Amino acid sequence: MVCEGSINCLALAYLADNISDSQRASAFGILSGVTSGAFVCATLVARFLSTGSTFQVATFLSMLAVVYMRIFLEESLPNQVDGMTQPMLKEGEDVIQKDGDAPRKMPESKKIPSLRDIICLLKSSPSFSQAAVVAFFYSLAEGGMISSSMYYLKARFHFNKNQFADLMLIAGTIATISQLFLMPLLVSPIGDGRLLSIGLLVTCANAILYSIAWSAWVPYAATAMSIVTVFAPPSLRSIVSKQAGASEQGKAQGCISGVSSLANIIAPLIFSPLTATFLSEEAPFHFPGFSIMCIAVTLMIAFIQSLTIGRAPSNSSDKNSSSCMEV
Repeated sequence: MVCEGSINCLALAYLADNISDSQRASAFGILSGVTSGAFVCATLVARFLSTGSTFQVATFLSMLAVVYMRIFLEESLPNQVDGMTQPMLKEGEDVIQKDGDAPRKMPESKKIPSLRDIICLLKSSPSFSQAAVVAFFYSLAEGGMISSSMYYLKARFHFNKNQFADLMLIAGTIATISQLFLMPLLVSPIGDGRLLSIGLLVTCANAILYSIAWSAWVPYAATAMSIVTVFAPPSLRSIVSKQAGASEQGKAQGCISGVSSLANIIAPLIFSPLTATFLSEEAPFHFPGFSIMCIAVTLMIAFIQSLTIGRAPSNSSDKNSSSCMEV
């Protein structure tokens, strides 16, 4: 649990260090597709293994991943900052030109970012702060769906563990195919910003369909929307990576992961009691899927916010970046 979130954001940061801006959305999509494919394979294999063997195989594969990383992956130490992006929290010896003064070098910072650094990071770029808001509401909805959808489907249509597993396998397979083959084809003509908005809009429609489901086959049909809904996370990460300098990818991705984790903590506290209330006989009105509809509203907020990303002036990033580093 401690390493799960950090592994994802560090993998994204490593990709960003080695992939150009124009190809990051495709690379992030492929990484997500590989992750989805691994999830499908693991779910299938787990059906044929005992509980004890499952943990042993998982431990072995984790060790194998560490060995592979140490042998084949070279350390990413960017020496240059891409001229198309401006660092938000500069590291190393940066030169800052003041009006009427000679250039001066900033001291290298090696300490762990403080809360003040994180706040400066969020304020440094309008696009980055907007992306953080989108990440919060999207993760809030995602956490709410995870914490309430199984409870809802079991109470509404008497789903069992095999039906839940089937839904997960179908969604994972569709996500793998979409992220590996479809998303790289759409990034160039559409752009990661529009892909993000499209993914959020279809995810909202998917939640609405879940909330008004009238038969047990409706959740299976709604799973087909995963072919588009999976565009949102890689596109958001790509937008975030383009707002950070070459030496700040870990900070940027870690900050977004932290925002998402906070939303995932809050989500069950909101949506689990709401789901229980409207599935009980003491509901204020008859609408079993009301909590899922509230999740759809949360996704609509994320969608509306995503439409504003990138429209704010970009020069504010430079001012805030300098102010964060001034003593």
